[in-house]
Amino acid sequence: MVRSVTSHGKGRRDSALLWPAGHLPHKGGDYTGRLAGAYSPTPEIQAGIDDSMISPLEGEMAGRPEGGEKDAAPEERAWQAAASVVDPEIPCVTIADLGILRSVIVNGGVATAEVTPTYSGCPAVLAIELSVAAALSGAGFEPAVKRVMSPPWTTDWITAEGRTKLRAFGIAPPEKAENSIRALFGETTVTCPHCGSGATERISGFGSTACKALYRCGACREPFDYFKCI
Repeated sequence: MVRSVTSHGKGRRDSALLWPAGHLPHKGGDYTGRLAGAYSPTPEIQAGIDDSMISPLEGEMAGRPEGGEKDAAPEERAWQAAASVVDPEIPCVTIADLGILRSVIVNGGVATAEVTPTYSGCPAVLAIELSVAAALSGAGFEPAVKRVMSPPWTTDWITAEGRTKLRAFGIAPPEKAENSIRALFGETTVTCPHCGSGATERISGFGSTACKALYRCGACREPFDYFKCI
């Protein structure tokens, strides 16, 4: 199929081809070895069995959740979606890094995520639950979020990767929890996340959020937050 255009009053034929509606280009071209004329589909195309068609999304969709990752198990897709949610108060870590995402179960198209708050009264809990629901919905599931309070969360559940991310963000990761109620408020030897010195002192029992304390390094003199041990 060709189109005619007029330039300065003189007719000329434009060689640009227009694909017929519903037609996809073929590998190697559709018009090789013949003049462009009225389009006449081959019997293979008419039968819908021509495997040489090139979809405009053939390369673009590869690697996308709705494309290349489509064959992943539903449970894995649901977990990856929920695990990608970051803590709104500490955006350098995900809820999977913190260990507060307990499980994700898929049943009949419904993905149920179990989430445990870091501590009772944490103001970020509702925001996290809404974000998890949105992530599951975006992954193609009907979302459900269940708040699990027992067993209670502990900072020991923070993954090694999560601790590394906290340190890189300038937050000292928590030390191992002690079997004492004083673990939350007691004096703790904290390593500076900036220079690695142990010569640090606590300035305040509360930092930028209730779950952190404010410290200062005696070596580099930099202030920093410490994620309190629970």
